[in-house]
Amino acid sequence: GTFPHGIDILTAADYFAVGNRANCFLVISMFVAGFPEYTQPMIDHLVTRKISHWDGVIRELSAKALHNLAQRAPEYTATHVLPRLLSMTQSLDLHTRHGAVLACAEVARGLYRLAVQEGRPVSSYLDAAAVQGLKQIHQQLYDRQLYRGLGGELMRHAVCVLIENLSLSKMPFRGDAVIDGWQWLINDTLRSLHLISSHSRQQIKEAAVLALAALCNEYYALETGEADPARQEELIRQYLADLRSPEEMARCGFSLALGALPHFLLRGRLQQVLAGLGAVTAICPEDVSFAESRRDALKAISRVCQTVGVRTGGAPDEVVCEENVPQIYRTLLGCLHDYTTDSRGDVGAWVREAAMTGLMDLTLLLGREQPELIEASVCEQVMCRVAQQASEKIDRVRAHAARVFMTLLHSDGSPVPHVPHRGELEKLFPRSDVASVNWNAPSQAFPRITRLLGLPAYRYHVLLGLAVSVGGLTESTVRYSTQSLFEYMKGIQNDPQALEGFGGTLLQVFEDNLLNDRVSVPLLKTLDQMLANGCFELFTAQQDHPFGVKLLALCKEEVRKSKDVQKLRSSVAVFCGMVQFPGGVRKKALLQLCLLLCHPFPVIRKTTASQVYEMLLTYSDIVAEDVLDEVMTVLGTTAWDAELPLVRGQRNR
Repeated sequence: GTFPHGIDILTAADYFAVGNRANCFLVISMFVAGFPEYTQPMIDHLVTRKISHWDGVIRELSAKALHNLAQRAPEYTATHVLPRLLSMTQSLDLHTRHGAVLACAEVARGLYRLAVQEGRPVSSYLDAAAVQGLKQIHQQLYDRQLYRGLGGELMRHAVCVLIENLSLSKMPFRGDAVIDGWQWLINDTLRSLHLISSHSRQQIKEAAVLALAALCNEYYALETGEADPARQEELIRQYLADLRSPEEMARCGFSLALGALPHFLLRGRLQQVLAGLGAVTAICPEDVSFAESRRDALKAISRVCQTVGVRTGGAPDEVVCEENVPQIYRTLLGCLHDYTTDSRGDVGAWVREAAMTGLMDLTLLLGREQPELIEASVCEQVMCRVAQQASEKIDRVRAHAARVFMTLLHSDGSPVPHVPHRGELEKLFPRSDVASVNWNAPSQAFPRITRLLGLPAYRYHVLLGLAVSVGGLTESTVRYSTQSLFEYMKGIQNDPQALEGFGGTLLQVFEDNLLNDRVSVPLLKTLDQMLANGCFELFTAQQDHPFGVKLLALCKEEVRKSKDVQKLRSSVAVFCGMVQFPGGVRKKALLQLCLLLCHPFPVIRKTTASQVYEMLLTYSDIVAEDVLDEVMTVLGTTAWDAELPLVRGQRNR
């Protein structure tokens, strides 16, 4: 009984509960402050000790805790805490300043929310001096040049949070000079994102965009709800110009800023905004590696569409309608071809993920509001391209694509129209799979995705994705994708028509991606696996089957004049597998192998010799028995990595 309410508090704030910082600051603190003895001391402790803490996360959590606690002790907070926090915003210590500005923002918002709940004006808690103090924070920091240098990053972040919270609290600043100051800070922060250290860049970008959205919503609409025309003109012209900045980060920031604009500012400017964002998503030679700006532009396009809404027969400058839907879909679908790689790896994956999310949001929006705007050909493209991403090699992208695919298939409310093979898909992918299947795991994803090979509309795109997975490098991806593909092949082994269809699609994938190394190198490995596994045994019964003829021609074209060792090695394996096809194909394949035995690269000569040796052991009937031993001896005993003239004699023999 020494501590008031000790047992209750200990039960809630036990050792494990306080181990999670966010839970401790935001949930348990509110429970403990519910006992009046603890409310004020806890607020004082946060203000004196925690607001100026060295760890940024603690400062942010403390500010949020004060937001909650302000509603428990509003009078004390307004009369004692806020004036103290306002004086701390001028501190010489960076951490104190940062924490105090965040706390001012959160406390003001907390008091505003309480006033709204009680149906009182906010002035009943915030007097004129407090409002004036909050208004001056930006100018005082600007005059002391505290937005510059290393500490500037923290202050920019804090003031962006302040702008957002004061705007949401409807502070009476309409038409005041402070609004221009705030707008300058947001613009300047987005323009100089590239100068900000990379670990805090994302956080500051998000804070600035949220601040802009709140600021525009509150202060840029006239009483009629229309936009202030001068503001609208200046803002949109400026932001569209900044989308063409040579700095990738500026493009990111201003893309998201345009995406965050409220409806009234986009009215009459929709075409301009969509065209500007569309230009950011296009890949030009000078900005190939700007994957992040392409990703953020796609996010912005999606947000803009949600903001303005859909209306058939509407004006294309006001809403999404039949005039601009095709262009938006073209932009989003075009970005699914982004396979840019740089020193960070496949950065195009970020763009593809954003494009899939955008396609899902737009299609669901149209499906809910105006399903007649979704054309059958567009819906087919969306479903097929997403299915392709769901069968590719990066786990995260595959899982995201599968979620998008399932969401479009099982959309709540009205179903998306024109989904190809909807009946079969609902049987193959029941609604229960949405929650129960872990699409990140290759062992669960590939057996399901390969079922789509049986549906003609999806076969091409799923094969294109699978070819990259089966011929990839990651052991688990290769293992499960190969197993699933062979499982499907086993099912159509004795069905000439299905096998012909599959073979034709496979050759089409190869032909469309000739000399595109991202697809063709893994595809050669995939073909080698399939030939070695006897997937096309049905075709080998016929002399010069068209599949074999076409495949040989494509392989020859792919490796002509190539210096890529990886590709040449895979092609040797494919040529060896193609001796199964009797007639001219076998002759030509053996000729190619003879040429590769004298390739300029010693490593290719050695590889070819050992693979041909293994091939003759496997398919011994392709060489007459009386010379087989001699052929094997020449292949086995010659040093194929010796000088070319010596090797050539042995090869000719």
